[in-house]
Amino acid sequence: MKERKEINVQMGGRVRLARQTAGFTQEKLAEMVDVSVQFISDFERGVVGISIPRLVGICKALCVSSDYILTGKTESNDTSAVMDRLSHLSAEQYKIVESGINVILEAFATPAGK
Repeated sequence: MKERKEINVQMGGRVRLARQTAGFTQEKLAEMVDVSVQFISDFERGVVGISIPRLVGICKALCVSSDYILTGKTESNDTSAVMDRLSHLSAEQYKIVESGINVILEAFATPAGK
């Protein structure tokens, strides 16, 4: 069994979380970045490292920054990843998301207890 490096374990865990948040299976992510499912599995478990081109591909597919994957740091209210995901929706899907966002924002604007 290969020895796991702590940095690979941490990065793999962040990729797993981002993949699950995006609603992708390992199979879907592997297809999107043109790697094997085994590679995604091994990377998420920290068994293997990753090249820069593969890291870029994973970041693009998951709409996350390389800073997040490498260090876990995120910019507060960084909307670029959300905007990128929204840009891939159909017009009908976009309207549904927009409606949902409006409901949430209205709920935040309503004083508690009313």
